[in-house]
Amino acid sequence: MRRTVMTLLMLGLAFGAAAQGTAVPFGTVDQDTSLPVEVSADSLSVSQNDGSALFTGNVVIGQGEMRLSAPRVLVFYTENQNGVERLEATGGVTLVNGDQAAEADQAQYEVNRGTIRMTGNVLLTQGANTLVSESMDVDLEDGTAQMSGRVRTVFSSEEN
Repeated sequence: MRRTVMTLLMLGLAFGAAAQGTAVPFGTVDQDTSLPVEVSADSLSVSQNDGSALFTGNVVIGQGEMRLSAPRVLVFYTENQNGVERLEATGGVTLVNGDQAAEADQAQYEVNRGTIRMTGNVLLTQGANTLVSESMDVDLEDGTAQMSGRVRTVFSSEEN
């Protein structure tokens, strides 16, 4: 059933692909943004001045089922240093959530809001279907993404 709904959505997107602000499903609706954020990287530099940490080299961020990878991720902690407020990933970013993946030049994850903004050559892959845009705003709480800029799609039918 989900595959049928996804195919119908992709067919609808194909007819409106040039539209600004195309909404698409993304990830799992049950993504829990309160889960711990795990980070692994080749190196780390910490700044006590602004409460940030710079992770570089094969950076992988994990939170529940979601994975974000990039060559460079700047982490900003909450004011009391008890949690992560924001992540800024650059140098080519890959975001995987459930059976979907997105790539972009950079991404900013607002942890408390449960939102991710990906910008620059965004490519979203959903099974055999792909969407391309200039930017994508992901709402992890409700499992949706809003694509903006020149939106293009390539879809395949279930019959192929």
